[in-house]
Amino acid sequence: MDLEAIDPRRVPAHIACVMDGNGRWAEKRGLPRTAGHAAGEEALYEVVNAAIDLGIKWLTVYAFSTENWKRPPDEVRWLLNFNEQSLLRRQAELHERGVRIRFAGRRDRKVPRRLVRRMDDASALTADNRTLTFTIAFNYGGRAEIVDAVRKLVADGVPANRIDERAIARHLYDPDMPDPDLVIRTSGEHRISNFLLWELAYSELFFTEVLWPDFRGEHLVEAVREYQQRERRFGAI
Repeated sequence: MDLEAIDPRRVPAHIACVMDGNGRWAEKRGLPRTAGHAAGEEALYEVVNAAIDLGIKWLTVYAFSTENWKRPPDEVRWLLNFNEQSLLRRQAELHERGVRIRFAGRRDRKVPRRLVRRMDDASALTADNRTLTFTIAFNYGGRAEIVDAVRKLVADGVPANRIDERAIARHLYDPDMPDPDLVIRTSGEHRISNFLLWELAYSELFFTEVLWPDFRGEHLVEAVREYQQRERRFGAI
């Protein structure tokens, strides 16, 4: 991974990833879709390590959406079990590297209680780490997050004339999380897919043809290099 072309003073503080293409990667090889998800795990943790090497402080990945429940039941069950086992396999390694693990998404009845406990355990274990905050968006939808934030405001009795952008932001799943500077989507798709709709209002978008299981540290560097060539104006001239 060549970091010479990267200006360390202009590295994005927060990168978010839509990890797309696992199924197509597997189908191209005549493998079941689950094989693509397994290969995607290796890509994910290489990207985590590359993010640490680049000095990125926040990394958020779209692991399981509120729409993913529509997939075939066998695949959903496999994904739930896989995410649990992946967490068990990797949390000690991440903890050693100073990674703080967080989760964003609904904790409704669809999510097995055992998996929720695993998520809480990982968050508690790594709560004091500061090298990188690694947020896993699980059972997550951007519209659902905004709906849930508004519901919290109503439940808290906040009057309508007190509801503004700051009030909504304080009621999102992780109010401490900064907005992403850069959003990466793999596999050649050019859409947001209900990911961080509130937070990415001014994010830079990077689309690549690379399928997620083939995404590596050098691809992350490529995305950061392009990000550094852009001028961010946030609506100004």
